[in-house]
Parts: sequence; structure tokens; C-alpha cells
Amino acid sequence: MGIFDIFKKSTKPYKDQSTNLVYELLFCDNLDLYKNNNQQPDSYPWSILLSDTSNNSELEKIIADTNTESRIKILTYNKLLSKGQKIEKKELLGVIVEIGLDNGLDVLASFRDGTARYINQTGKMIIWETIDNISKDLTDKLFDKSYTVVNKIGPWDKPRRSNPKKGIVRITFLVSDGLYFGEDPIKVLFSDPMAGPALSLAAQLMKYLMEKAS
Repeated sequence: MGIFDIFKKSTKPYKDQSTNLVYELLFCDNLDLYKNNNQQPDSYPWSILLSDTSNNSELEKIIADTNTESRIKILTYNKLLSKGQKIEKKELLGVIVEIGLDNGLDVLASFRDGTARYINQTGKMIIWETIDNISKDLTDKLFDKSYTVVNKIGPWDKPRRSNPKKGIVRITFLVSDGLYFGEDPIKVLFSDPMAGPALSLAAQLMKYLMEKAS
């Protein structure tokens, strides 16, 4: 089975399968996708993370490494969780905002290390790897407001839901002990006293990325 065959079984948000792949990779909850799409599987930390024989101690060293990217940390935490390891530390590593619009799905994924991804409803993408003072400030503020939400809700204990439909906004938090999220009609959630500030900062970050990419 080819890597894109995974997406043929259910409706996905974008016409292009490679865009759907990028979308799925944002959530860092399917290690097989990374295994099938990794050009350096034998290099650290992938050699440990993708191994079927890696132990908890090796995985915990990846998390403790200050040079580890946020997405790799999320994957590592999720692998520990799948092995039955209880995660005591609540570390927020990613914030993903999905908005169902007239012509498709807009998605912003912001990660704790300052990197980001934006997928427009048309399928066009921005890959943000160069962190500057403005993006760092917006990211820091976004995570500060997001922690407020995470500390008041609990992790989702079911499989991740399919993308939100038109008129719905969902904010997902990728946390060391699981996936947290909230969703509602766009006007309702943006006006919510708890989620609204985080969504507003996500919108500011998205606008900034679009300006830098233009």
C-alpha cells in the first residue's frame, strides 16, 4: 500500500493528496506516516523513535534533549503513551487552529520551538522555519493563552476527529499527556472568554506569516 492510499478511505480536506499528508503530519499522532515519509530513518533521533525495540529510557532522552524539535517531542510523548507510560509533566508543544470556510479548510499549526505551518483553504502552504522577533513574540503569547485553556480542560480519550466542516472552528492543543481540543461555530468560539484570546493570537500569527510570504 502506498503512502497516499491511507487517505483514500475517508474524505480529506484538500484535493491534493500531498497536502492532505502535510495536514495529517501536523498532529504528530501517526508515527507510521513519519516512518513512510522519512529520508533519514537511521539518523538520531529517528533511529530510536522509529525503532520497534526502543525502550522508555531512550525515548525520554529524546524529550530531555534541548535540541529536539517540538514535533519530534510530540511523537515521542505519544509513543510513550502508547506503551502505557504515564506522563507526569504537562508540556504544551503545539497549537493547531482549523477553520471551515466556504472554499475549504484553513489551518494554522504553531509549535513551541517557533516553527509553524499554514495551509490555506485553496491548499497553498507556508512552511515557517526562520524564527524572528515578531513571530517569536506572537508564538510566546499564543502559547501563554493556550496554557490557560489546557489547564482548564482534559485530554481527549478517543481517536482524533475528522476536520471541522464549514462554519466551525477547532483549536487543538498537542500536549505531552495527550490531545486537547475545543470546537464551536466560528463566532461563538472566537467570542469565548477562554478560547478567544488564543484564537485571536493565532489569527495574528497567521496574518504575519502571510505577509512575510507575500
